Amino acid sequence: MAIEINHQFHVSADTLWEILGTPDRIDWVPGVERCKLEGDVRSLTLPGAGNIKEQILFHSDEYRTLEYSCIEAPGPLQSHRARMEVISTASGCQLLWQTEVTPVELEAFILSSMEGCLVRLEQLLAAQP
Repeated sequence: MAIEINHQFHVSADTLWEILGTPDRIDWVPGVERCKLEGDVRSLTLPGAGNIKEQILFHSDEYRTLEYSCIEAPGPLQSHRARMEVISTASGCQLLWQTEVTPVELEAFILSSMEGCLVRLEQLLAAQP
């Protein structure tokens, strides 16, 4: 995979998966205004950036894993595939998030977006009772 994030959270794996394992939940994704899930395709609305469609390729609550691919986006995106896995650890859980994107020039943008999601996730989890 071209981009890999390995991030430790100090909450249970089930708590984090409750957010990430809900494909149409968007409060942890900066810049996304709306999400509509139809079957295995989610349509995301990003004001100023356009609309994106992603196909859910694999979703497992048992393994806390979600794989998806961007199938429609504005701009020069040629291919995109991502995998998120939440793993229990002694101090909470670990998020393994891998993304492969073409052209390679988009990697910095994708990484920045992923890092923004981590910040938002930490904020959401800190606000929970």
